[in-house]
Amino acid sequence: MLCERSMAGTIQSLTLTTPSAVSRKFPRRKTCCLFSRSLRFNPPRRSISTLIRSCKPSDEIHGSDLANGLNWTKPLIKFASDNFLPLALTGGVAFGLANPTIGCLADKYHLSKFSTFGIFVVSGLTLRSDAIGAAAKAWPVGLFGLCSILLFTPYFSRLILLFPLQPQEFVTGLAIFTCMPTTLSSGVALTQLAGGNTAIALAMTVVSNMLGILFIPFSISKFIADGVGVNVPTAQLLRSLLLTLLVPLILGKVLRESFRGLANFVDQNRKLFSKISAVFLSLVPWMQVSRSRSLLLMVKPAAFIVAIGMGMLLHLVLLAFNTLAIRSLSAVSGGGKSIFAERENALAALLVASQKTLPVMVAVVEQLGGAFGESGLLVLPCVAAHLSQIILDSFLVNFWLRRDLSSNTVKVA
Repeated sequence: MLCERSMAGTIQSLTLTTPSAVSRKFPRRKTCCLFSRSLRFNPPRRSISTLIRSCKPSDEIHGSDLANGLNWTKPLIKFASDNFLPLALTGGVAFGLANPTIGCLADKYHLSKFSTFGIFVVSGLTLRSDAIGAAAKAWPVGLFGLCSILLFTPYFSRLILLFPLQPQEFVTGLAIFTCMPTTLSSGVALTQLAGGNTAIALAMTVVSNMLGILFIPFSISKFIADGVGVNVPTAQLLRSLLLTLLVPLILGKVLRESFRGLANFVDQNRKLFSKISAVFLSLVPWMQVSRSRSLLLMVKPAAFIVAIGMGMLLHLVLLAFNTLAIRSLSAVSGGGKSIFAERENALAALLVASQKTLPVMVAVVEQLGGAFGESGLLVLPCVAAHLSQIILDSFLVNFWLRRDLSSNTVKVA
């Protein structure tokens, strides 16, 4: 519009301003003088091409300003992409606390069952078994990892139940969390990042989550139900876990192995599927927190902070226990020549055996049907414990990488 007005003014000035040659031929009249005086407000003369060219840089400037204005969003998008799981979990909890109506409605129509089913279908789709055969050489390390995950670390739930914290569901939830198998993806990812034996880490992850469905009911019944004074229907819980966890996991794995194109697509878009799984996972605590909002608001912030500290302490204790166990096994099985003394194997066993999975815990709480208390109060400290173990292990892996880098630099020097 500005260009059109300027162009109109220019054409008007070119048309109404008479050349000097014409003015010499015809004498000026007073009316013409008055008329010419009245035209002195005309804009300065500029060529049409100059005005047209002046429009283009204006658009370019606005475009560059817009691009510069959008540059600040790139770090935010990258941060959200790199931390999608913790943001999704905390967002689900926050949304459930802020507006519980939608979450209660979703819970009423059993959306949690569909989200749990989706979590383990995606887990089956992303589960690569080609490296499991490569773990056969380090089978003693894998066997120790399975025993630590399924048999040894659940004993620490007894210690957690000794904490006198209110509400009691916080303590019980962390005790249930201790009886879970290892994480479905973060343990393997951190092992790979640290330069550990990814094959043995993957094998421990797959087998522990498969066998965990069989071990969890008995662990909860033995270590937690007796301490809390609740009778858990072990056979019914086992049947429920087989249907809600094992069936979708096997379904996803069968789909992956049956359609090579699907497997390639999943492998090429693993970040996308991890985000889909994170969305499914965040739906469950969102509904549980929405349902338990009135009780959660009655909890003192100090009690929740203590529960977060207990979750962090639990993970540090598991790291210390597995470190001591690996070093002891290395000492009694050949010292420096032992398979447990190899750095890659030790890293894999330590990281994978010290982590506990949140999706299985959420599914177990859903199947318990309130036997141990309000499900939202049970899950909330476990969300914090799940996030804290990933953060702590990330710092630990970063420390190892920096130490190795500095040692290599010293060797080169």
